[in-house]
Parts: sequence; C-alpha cells; structure tokens
Amino acid sequence: MATEDVNEEALAAAEVTEKQPHKLERKWCFWFDNQSKQEQGAAWGASLRKACTFDTVEDFWGLHETIFIPSKLTPNAEIHMFKAGVEPKWEDPECANGGKWTYVVANSRKQALDKAWLETLMALIGEQFDEADEICGLVASVRQKQDKLSLWTRTKSNEAVL
Repeated sequence: MATEDVNEEALAAAEVTEKQPHKLERKWCFWFDNQSKQEQGAAWGASLRKACTFDTVEDFWGLHETIFIPSKLTPNAEIHMFKAGVEPKWEDPECANGGKWTYVVANSRKQALDKAWLETLMALIGEQFDEADEICGLVASVRQKQDKLSLWTRTKSNEAVL
C-alpha cells in the first residue's frame, strides 16, 4: 500500500511539473525585416519590426515551428532573434561597439540555413556560449544568391572573449 502511495505522489508531481512552463534565463525577441518592400529613399531599418518576445521553451518552439523558419522567407528578408531590450541595429547602445561573426551558407542552402539557424537559436536560449553576455543576437539573411547567419556581439575589440 505504501508503494502505491509513493507512486501516486510521484505521478502527481510529474504532472504538475509538465504543466509549468520552462523559463529561460533571459527574455528574447524575434524581429522581422523585409527590405524588398521598402519605400524608395526610406532610411535603413524603416521596415524592421519587432514580432514578439518570449521567455519560455514552450513559447520558443511554438513561434519557431509556425513562423520563424528562414527558408520560408522571400529574398531580401531577415529574421532576427535578439536579447529583449536590444534592437538589431548598430545604433543600439548594446551593439554600437560590437561586431559580428558571419556564416555564409553555400551547399544545400535552404536546408543548411534552417539547420544552422535552429542549432544556434537553441544554443543561445540554452545559454550554451561561454561568453553569453557578449552576444546580442542572431540574424538570418535570405538573399537571391546566398544566405547567411550573423551572430552579433557587444564588443569587437576583446579578442580573447571573441
């Protein structure tokens, strides 16, 4: 009888845990930019729009699976995922002294872009980078002839951290 009580308590605790969202260490924002639809003479960033903010694993997967897959973008569009409070612009104080690492996708472009995008996003939200505070965000850029991922950093002068 005592074993049954323990098993029931363990099952009840597991059910409660499954229903609670899995919080991330920080909030993140998805941004979208479609530069092919800019008005003539518009300033850079005029088409950049914040899409949503999230801070749980469940919200991330819901957003990624339904909306934010780079291979579904039209040429000259970009998806950004940046820390909440940081705009994906070099003018943002968090990015002003920063730099970026860029991966140009060459072979099997769409499949490779989606895979690299997802793996890097998971590393970011999972806090897998040693210098996570130095990272501002990630950009997937879809272009006619080549696609690329860019990891933006806060500083470009600290080579040991980079």
